[in-house]
Amino acid sequence: MKIVICDPVSPKGIELLQQRPEFQVVVLPKRLAEAELLPVVADAVALVVRSETKVTRKVIEAAPKLRVVGRAGVGVDNVDIEAATKHGTVVMNTPGGNTVTTAELSFAMLLSLARKVPQAHASMVAGKWDRKLFQGVELMGKTLGVLGMGRIGTEVAKRAIAFGMRVIAYDPYLTEDRAKAIGAEFADSVDEVYRVADFITVHMPVTPETKHMLNAAAFAKMKPGVKIVNCARGEIIVEADLIAALESNKVAGAALDVYAVEPLPADHPYRKQANLILTPHLGASTNEAQEKCGIEVAEVIAGYLLTGEVRNAVNLPYLDAKTYEQVKPYLPLGEALGKLLAQLTPAGADRIYITYGGHARQLKNVDPVTRSVLRGYLESSAVKDVNNVNVRSVAASIGITVEEKKSDEPVTFNEWVHVQVFGNGKKLISAGGTFFGSPNNPRIVRLFSTPVEIPISGTLLLLNNKDRPGIVGHLGTLLSKHKVNIANMSLTRDTAGGLALTVLNLDSTPPPAVLAELQKDPDISNVKVVKL
Repeated sequence: MKIVICDPVSPKGIELLQQRPEFQVVVLPKRLAEAELLPVVADAVALVVRSETKVTRKVIEAAPKLRVVGRAGVGVDNVDIEAATKHGTVVMNTPGGNTVTTAELSFAMLLSLARKVPQAHASMVAGKWDRKLFQGVELMGKTLGVLGMGRIGTEVAKRAIAFGMRVIAYDPYLTEDRAKAIGAEFADSVDEVYRVADFITVHMPVTPETKHMLNAAAFAKMKPGVKIVNCARGEIIVEADLIAALESNKVAGAALDVYAVEPLPADHPYRKQANLILTPHLGASTNEAQEKCGIEVAEVIAGYLLTGEVRNAVNLPYLDAKTYEQVKPYLPLGEALGKLLAQLTPAGADRIYITYGGHARQLKNVDPVTRSVLRGYLESSAVKDVNNVNVRSVAASIGITVEEKKSDEPVTFNEWVHVQVFGNGKKLISAGGTFFGSPNNPRIVRLFSTPVEIPISGTLLLLNNKDRPGIVGHLGTLLSKHKVNIANMSLTRDTAGGLALTVLNLDSTPPPAVLAELQKDPDISNVKVVKL
């Protein structure tokens, strides 16, 4: 499996990958532009990047084997997540590697703003001694507004509290209890932070909601003389609006490590602002952080490629190795249920409802099983290029909603996975499965609300027939005449002499002549062939 290291990462991380005989590791000598990268990734299974290389839609489409993109760092805005998901490529980051490093830089920025350290240093280097010009303020007793209370924002808040600052935090996913546990105050809205904060530090990703959130309107709501730190993403700030706020002294100072365009152009107006502190995207630039991120990105990529373990994925739920082993037996069962129902469902399906009962309720994460059901269903419905990563988005794109439920209702079997397919508000078909004896022996045990016993392999011949003597012999004779062997048989009926459901596992696909003869029999109906 070819792994391409696109940007410089820790040698220890590269060594971890090189030690695995399964991997062919290619380390690029320099960052490549999109056009240069396309032929390099043609046979790549994994890409490792930092913030420099752009993994665009074209790059992803040029790599048909690409299974995973590993970002040595937190932000993944240099990766087209939507294109990766549709392609079936997992995107993983390393959120733990640079948490402390970025938090420490943010706090260094706060101190530098408060005491004007960079400007004082520049003055001293120029041979001056301007003590009065660089009079600063203390952090103690000041209010720090933290926008975004993820890992980094939380670490900054802890340091600010240790310095005697009042911390007020805003994050759409922050609860009041969690804020209190950290020692911060909970803000109901971002405007509340703007209104009271002496310093504001940003720790949010770029999303449609956060892009350009620090604009002229936001600055107008802030306290006069506020100071701003941004070590998150440059696109969060409208640069022209910040410059105007600095020139009017509405914002007394700002410290920036990130910019909308990087590297920052030589003639950028930021460079002319005396009350700006600028650093060249140093958030993760410590020896410790680079080593941690390099090792972590190698570990998450190797874990995914070798065991299916999913850690730190931004487009696939977390699945550690232990949880994977727990759900692993259910994956072929789920896929078989999906395949079976897809080939028996009439047109017009728009909802799939999956129930987990018995011991299946204890699964820590049922999402992989649901994805297996969907993959089996969509692949057997002739939907192309479906895999576990993109299967939910593909289902949504063709109008199929997916619902899951862990049910406490009593069930006949120890493990129970039940799939129902609906269309226009009506149930079209359903099937359920379990294990016989061990997880290595999955069976479909209910179909059309009727008990059956179907091993999940090979070709199935399904039909309804009148419950009469000789029908089984007739089927056996007909298949034998065409040299089709029966591997397993499941027979069930509603009442004696009533309607029966017959399901045969066959070693080969019956020829059209068999199906034609069966359909001629007035006692046989609904003849179907299903491939599992």
